[in-house]
Amino acid sequence: MSDQSISIPKFIAMRYVSVGKRSHLVSFMSAISILGLALGIGILITVLSVMNGFDREMRENILGIVPHVTVSSNENLSSAAWQEIAQTTYSSETVVSSAPVIEVAGVVATEQSNKGVLVNGINAELEPTVSALDRFINAGSLAALENERWGIVIGETLAERLEVGLGDPVDLYSPSISLNPLTPLANFRQFEVVGIFRVGSQELDNELVLINIAAARALFRLRAPFNGLRVRTNDVLQADTTRLQLAAELPNTVSTSSWTAQFGAIYENIRFSRTIISFMLWLLVGVAAFNLIVSLIMIVRDKTGDIAILRTLGASPKLINRIFMWQGCLIGALGIALGLVLGIIGSLQITNLAEFIEELFSIQFLNAEVYPIDFLPSQLSFVDVFFVILGVFVLALLATIYPAKRAAAIQPAEALRAE
Repeated sequence: MSDQSISIPKFIAMRYVSVGKRSHLVSFMSAISILGLALGIGILITVLSVMNGFDREMRENILGIVPHVTVSSNENLSSAAWQEIAQTTYSSETVVSSAPVIEVAGVVATEQSNKGVLVNGINAELEPTVSALDRFINAGSLAALENERWGIVIGETLAERLEVGLGDPVDLYSPSISLNPLTPLANFRQFEVVGIFRVGSQELDNELVLINIAAARALFRLRAPFNGLRVRTNDVLQADTTRLQLAAELPNTVSTSSWTAQFGAIYENIRFSRTIISFMLWLLVGVAAFNLIVSLIMIVRDKTGDIAILRTLGASPKLINRIFMWQGCLIGALGIALGLVLGIIGSLQITNLAEFIEELFSIQFLNAEVYPIDFLPSQLSFVDVFFVILGVFVLALLATIYPAKRAAAIQPAEALRAE
């Protein structure tokens, strides 16, 4: 008897949801409810994937290239002093690796243009232990700095501005001035482009150049072996905690900074935007669920005669309740299925779609001068998909409660008299 009581409501509910010659209003309202839920779910999954993409780009790419923590000094510390500082950094359990760096300001120039840049003199052999920049080299290699003392690695945006390519010469100027009895002369040296990288961040692609640490020491006339340590931690989000710990243990001759000083505000804005946008999109899904309530109420009114006949034939209020509960769940399930397909397709194709629209209308959604990346990233998270499906199904289930109770409360005599 229980199997029969379950199958009958399910069968009738499926008839109500499906298109029928005598149920145009019911079918139309069901279709509207399904479409509303599907669009809400599809947009929610797609936008969450875009926010996940921004988070991934910040964590793995931009924050994978910039040092998590930097230990620097303006004093001419000896090699022994820097070795002791390096040993102190490794005393922290969160520190994974470190590498020396000479970090100074400079100017690169060609006959076509010039640009003020941040110069990083690096040990090309140790640099991959603290930076993922070698993954973003489009031409040449970072390792070429080991063999070419006067080699330089620059960003793609800077290369386009200077109109240079792999193997072309560029002049790198030092801010220090050579004193001459007649006239002061700027210190500079001609370098050969041995690598070009593209990260997608204006601050990196247009303002960062890398040279051999020995070349940097010679060009910028440093007596110290280097002026900083690039430190990588096992959790980039805990870099500030590590920085504070190191600041308390290191001598006063050095200072510490973390990536948050440069990109912290941008990263927090991304996370905050994700929360706000997610909340607003869930409101959109809530509106779709409210639309389901209205649709079911109208369906109940349209099917009042059918309900009265079923009651006259012996159907209990509980069975009527189950019919409309099943109908709401079926509408919710169809909306979720369609929305899931739309969301997955949108998440996987949103980057290509954005690029197509940019090329078609000659516009740029993300300006690298404003945003940390110049393209629209996307990363589909199955955890997000699961919680979206679960949340929407719960909303759809709750939306059926009132219309189903209202249908169950219909009295057959009054309904037939009204008919």
